[in-house]
Amino acid sequence: MFTGTAVFDVLLPGDSRSLKEKRSYVRPVVAALRRFEVSVAEVGGQDLHGRAQIAVAVVAAEAGHVGEVLDNCERLVAGRPELELLSVRRRLHGEDD
Repeated sequence: MFTGTAVFDVLLPGDSRSLKEKRSYVRPVVAALRRFEVSVAEVGGQDLHGRAQIAVAVVAAEAGHVGEVLDNCERLVAGRPELELLSVRRRLHGEDD
């Protein structure tokens, strides 16, 4: 069994001046990531209007599958024209960890 996580640090558009506007950008991304059958949540920067950290977690029998799913998630976030992906932190844990 392998588990993998990725945390995406994203910059939101300049017109995101309230938490309500921020949610209007974050919610669709979270919903789109769920199609990859991952656990996903906004995990950081909840008080900041212009930034968000979105994390995904996946569990699979093979490390390669975990990497594939995380790659797909990263491509989805990076491909969102309304967001700027600033950084990605990924971790893979195996049975020996």
